[in-house]
Amino acid sequence: MTFEQLAIFVAVAEREHLTKAAAAIHLTPSAVSASIRNLEQHYGVELFHRIGRRIELTPTGRIFLEEARTLLARSRSVELILSELGGMQRGSLSVFASQTIASYWLPPRLMEFHNNFPGIELTLTIGNTRTVADAVISGEADIGLVEGELDEPALAASIVAHDELVVVVGPSHPWASKKALAADDIREGRWVMREVGSGTRSAFEEALEEMGIKASTLHTVLVLPSNESILCALLAGSGATAVSRLAAQQYIESGRLCEVNFPAPVREFRLLRHKERHASKAALTLLDICHQ
Repeated sequence: MTFEQLAIFVAVAEREHLTKAAAAIHLTPSAVSASIRNLEQHYGVELFHRIGRRIELTPTGRIFLEEARTLLARSRSVELILSELGGMQRGSLSVFASQTIASYWLPPRLMEFHNNFPGIELTLTIGNTRTVADAVISGEADIGLVEGELDEPALAASIVAHDELVVVVGPSHPWASKKALAADDIREGRWVMREVGSGTRSAFEEALEEMGIKASTLHTVLVLPSNESILCALLAGSGATAVSRLAAQQYIESGRLCEVNFPAPVREFRLLRHKERHASKAALTLLDICHQ
């Protein structure tokens, strides 16, 4: 049974007239008659009484008419949903992003997307680089955004922006007035760090390795889960940290923290998608916004 057969049956049943039904659905009377006959023969039922030139519903036909109307209404509803999803009038999009990106870089882009497509429900989840990658791999996230490189064969990664790490201290810290840091300064300093797995920490540790300094030799006094908690800790103590310039800029400009002369690296913000999963139109649209 096809939806076309259902539509033909309902048109005939509502009018109890083949010719009028055929005209209403833009088919020939012979095509309509053949469709009804095939339906009856296939299922071994009689849907209409043929009385002279008239037709009228049988008891079976009356019961089937209600079911057919329900099925057609559901079909139109499903078609409308697909049309709305295709036109991005409704739907959902799950985005996972590492903390720096989610807090500073991504929000204006999400707002641009929402302004253009208010019917799409956006969900943003914040995690470290490992958490974001796992969410995209499992399908929990449609799109992921992380800092730095990531070696995951299942994921396609594209660079969407660049970010600079900076080392900052409080104004009273001895490093605040230093022209440059020596390796011994770095080893002897009191460091407040992000957790293992964060893109910020990984990028800083790679920079140290290039300077011949093992990250394990640092004097780490605190490990905190967010840029904001780290920066607040520096305001209250004598530690140092490496964070995104995006996170520290307002503190530096206000004089509450000082940037230290340190050759911190530039890193990439990368957008992650699963290589084998179909990307929705909403996901592709947000991807384009992120690449602008």
